[in-house]
Amino acid sequence: MTPEAETVTLDDLRRRLSELDRQLIALVAERKAMSEEVARVKRATGRPTRDYEREREVILGVRAAASERGVSPALAEQLLRLLIRSSLTTQEQASVIARGAGTGRRALVIGGAGKMGGWFVSFLASQGFTVEVADPAPGAAGTHVADWRSTDLKHDYIVLATPLGMTDAILRDLALRRPPGVIFDVGSLKSPLRAGLLALKSHGCQVTSVHPMFGPDTELLSGRHVLFVDLGNAAALAAARELFASTMAEQVVLSLDDHDRLIAYVLGLSHALNIAFFTALADSGEAAPRLARMSSTTFDAQLDVASQVAGESPELYYEIQSLNDYGAESLEALSKAVERLRASVLSQDHTAFVALMRRGRDYLADRRSLAERRT
Repeated sequence: MTPEAETVTLDDLRRRLSELDRQLIALVAERKAMSEEVARVKRATGRPTRDYEREREVILGVRAAASERGVSPALAEQLLRLLIRSSLTTQEQASVIARGAGTGRRALVIGGAGKMGGWFVSFLASQGFTVEVADPAPGAAGTHVADWRSTDLKHDYIVLATPLGMTDAILRDLALRRPPGVIFDVGSLKSPLRAGLLALKSHGCQVTSVHPMFGPDTELLSGRHVLFVDLGNAAALAAARELFASTMAEQVVLSLDDHDRLIAYVLGLSHALNIAFFTALADSGEAAPRLARMSSTTFDAQLDVASQVAGESPELYYEIQSLNDYGAESLEALSKAVERLRASVLSQDHTAFVALMRRGRDYLADRRSLAERRT
């Protein structure tokens, strides 16, 4: 050991690490500022916010540089992806604000004190809308009234972010009042809202329906989907889609029936699968800590998803299962799939088991290739 090494104390090393940490944060802040400038240039030149080919080049370059310096390429990629995500969030938010689509216009969010309602309040406000919130619950941002009936309803947009159980009644009440602006709900299901939506349509209102396929904590919309239900009013549909034009969200337009039929699988099936998973574990008699000590990569990944599902609102998830006109279809499909798997294992039918695995691999190949093109 050299004399110099002998004189370096643990406190000295910790101070150096702390200084490096400060330098890293300073570089992150500098990168964030650069991202804002990149967003400005992209807007000025009409270029899209996200460039997947460029991201791939940067990630491959960082992996190579990390390998040369003895750093794990996987760690370097993970760190860079976090920075890219932060950069994209900054650019997307700057784009939404700069576009100012709501400047001089008004929006009413009924149920704006709730989580998803609050997301729409912030989203609309960032576009320059003067946002009014109608919600009996306190704590909502913006102008707040307890009852939407006390407003003049002369808003450019009226957004319903209320629980499914009460949304249909509000839609039908709005139909009788015939507001001039664009009206849409943000419910996860449309089956329970059919009467109210069609009442608005029959009364000549500008109505459509929207389903954001993300939660209220979402900041970056890149890779997220927003579903739009076409109720036959082209102007209302276009106006609702225009709200997301400056984001990187992927927009999908569906009919009323197609929405709930597909959601029965996208939400209903995935929720049911995870509820069945953690129910089976809870009924197994095995303690969760014991299972965690001997878990596998697949088990850990599935447990993470199941834990998120278990932490969600049971009332909301029950509504998604029970109020969908097409909900029984996906549950029946799940039941049949489990029975086929069970039969192939108990009868030791190797051919049938392999066929299930191979069919699943082939079915998911398109999804996998799409993901690979984006990474």
